[in-house]
Amino acid sequence: MKKLKVILVDDHALLLEGIASLLTNIEYISVVGKASSGEESINLANELNPDIILMDIVMHGMTGIEATRWIKEQNPQIKIILLSSEVNEDYVTLGVKARVDGYLPKDVEKPTFLEAIKCVVNGDKYFAQPVTNIILDSFYNQSNGKKANSSNELTKRENEVLRQVAIGKTNSEVANQLFISVKTVETHKTNILSKLGLRNTAELVKYAIKHKIIDI
Repeated sequence: MKKLKVILVDDHALLLEGIASLLTNIEYISVVGKASSGEESINLANELNPDIILMDIVMHGMTGIEATRWIKEQNPQIKIILLSSEVNEDYVTLGVKARVDGYLPKDVEKPTFLEAIKCVVNGDKYFAQPVTNIILDSFYNQSNGKKANSSNELTKRENEVLRQVAIGKTNSEVANQLFISVKTVETHKTNILSKLGLRNTAELVKYAIKHKIIDI
């Protein structure tokens, strides 16, 4: 196997260095770049043209899923594996829509981690078993007409975040308004987009106007 160029993306420095250390002695892997945000990962992808990007999901600013969508549109040949401390239907659904190549929980064992890398490089998809279960359950529910596409399916907190974001407040401003962390706001936004079948904040605003959630 040729030496694979890998970019690591995570806004936690310790986790970033931990993954880099894990891959240091793998003879067929070369870590060519590290990024701490989705925006930075897009720039590095264009600059370094890696074979694989190992991407965190919840980060300050642009999420890993949003970054994945951008990278795939510009460089569809780059393989992207999402790494997350949380595996849920919202993240999985958005990841699949963004054309991600793999999805692993961050507590995965090293052999599985390396197997996933080899698998996606060979053109296949690799999803950890909990992720596969969610995909199958989601497909079953959609086949039986159970797909959520209404703001009525949002939690009370998600509706609050939806309104705040739709009127143009930044993540920090929403966090201060609702007395929650910026990370929590970002997680709520990801869940809202998934439940409503939306792709980005612009579509979220249009949805809020169309459904009279906010006034213009």
